[in-house]
Amino acid sequence: MFYIRAFGHSLLHALKNLFPIIAVVVFFQLVVLQQMPDNTLSMAIGLLIVAAGVALFLQGLELSIFPVGKSLSNQFAKRGSVPILLSFGFAMGFSAVVAEPALIAVAQQAQEISEGKIDALTLRLLVATSVGVVIALGVFRTIFGYPLHWFMIIGYITVVIVTWFAPEEIVGLAYDSGGVTTNIVTVPLIAALGIGLAASIRGRNPLTDGFGLVALAVMVPMITVQLYGIVVYSGGVSDEAGPMLLQDEGEAISGALKMLLELAEMFRDVLPIILTILFFQYIVLRRGLSNPPKILFGFLLVILGLYAFVVGLKMGLFPIGTSMAEQLIELERFGFIYLFAFMIGFATTMAEPALLAVGKQAEEAASGRINGNAIRILVALGVAVGISIGVHRIIVGGSMHYYIMGGYTVVIILTALAPKYIVALAYDLGGVTTSEVTVPLVTALGIGLATNIEGRSVLIDGFGLIAFASIFPIVTVMLYAIAMQWLTDRREVRP
Repeated sequence: MFYIRAFGHSLLHALKNLFPIIAVVVFFQLVVLQQMPDNTLSMAIGLLIVAAGVALFLQGLELSIFPVGKSLSNQFAKRGSVPILLSFGFAMGFSAVVAEPALIAVAQQAQEISEGKIDALTLRLLVATSVGVVIALGVFRTIFGYPLHWFMIIGYITVVIVTWFAPEEIVGLAYDSGGVTTNIVTVPLIAALGIGLAASIRGRNPLTDGFGLVALAVMVPMITVQLYGIVVYSGGVSDEAGPMLLQDEGEAISGALKMLLELAEMFRDVLPIILTILFFQYIVLRRGLSNPPKILFGFLLVILGLYAFVVGLKMGLFPIGTSMAEQLIELERFGFIYLFAFMIGFATTMAEPALLAVGKQAEEAASGRINGNAIRILVALGVAVGISIGVHRIIVGGSMHYYIMGGYTVVIILTALAPKYIVALAYDLGGVTTSEVTVPLVTALGIGLATNIEGRSVLIDGFGLIAFASIFPIVTVMLYAIAMQWLTDRREVRP
């Protein structure tokens, strides 16, 4: 009975996160377009399946991954062994990102659009490995107290340099891959690890030293995926027959067997997390799990939730994004496309649970210097502006290279100018803006625009909106901190 009530609460929570998207879409369909798409019922059912999948997934996390992950983090922090902490950071970063629903969605889209040249599993393993390495690096930084801003400045200078040499087919996808790594699974685990370490080490500040792991997890995949693209598009990797053959075989498989195979794939996605927890719990700590049946049930819910989420994406969120793009382009009033992008960005970000959690943690850690509600509005405005600029790039056909390099050049300059207490938080906020619901819709919107605007390439122009949604919140939050610092200094100077 308790689990049913908890699932009902999670389902209401998921529907609440979906409501801003539904409200914006309904407004545009009824007021602007004055028509409803033909597959409205299928989309509505898909949205309900997405909500149910997210609810099952969250409930499974609460029963299994979250409590075990937090318990392991606390035990390793108390032990104080640097090698164990670094290896645990790598393992948690890798295993959490491999099972990230938003990354699964983006990787599948990339494989389909590139006709198999970009392999979905390879992309996910590459991103997950990058996050694992960088979480270990972030744990090292927290332990020894190195300032984050130097890591970020050097890192994003590297990002900009790699972007200059990367093929245009991979740039948008690379930045989107970085943007979706920190989401429903990773943010709570990574944030808890960083803040827990900073709180348990003498001389560390939870605000300046505890935050920043999420930011690093966003940055490094941008570099590695672009390097992967350089290899793929220089002829180093080629085998387009594999995915097409699998697709042909899949068509001959019965529906029930296909569902079992898809569930098996979801189990494969979650398996790294299970193995990581079992290894560190039983081999490293040599302690048993507190409630194995409960944890096993939680993992089962995670797998079922992931499956429902992916099914719902194909029925609901992907068709909504592409349908809205087609309808708005047919209207030939691009101002409404900008308005739709802005409203979707703002509304969904204001409802983002990870943003609420990080904002609350930051308010507590900052001891009154940061207002959680002001931060949420600034981040939502940043996402709205970012997605609107990304849509503008698709419409006018500008090069992704110059937009991204220009955006991160601004970020690097602001990092050098901003008060040091805000740097880690600003980068983390840029990483938690895109939810498991927002990412598929925004990705579908970009792909739909690129498909329906003459002269645009779906692979080159369709990806990248998530990247813009990650850049501009960093800018708005840092500008806010700089302005507040300037006002404070002026008040102190006055006689």
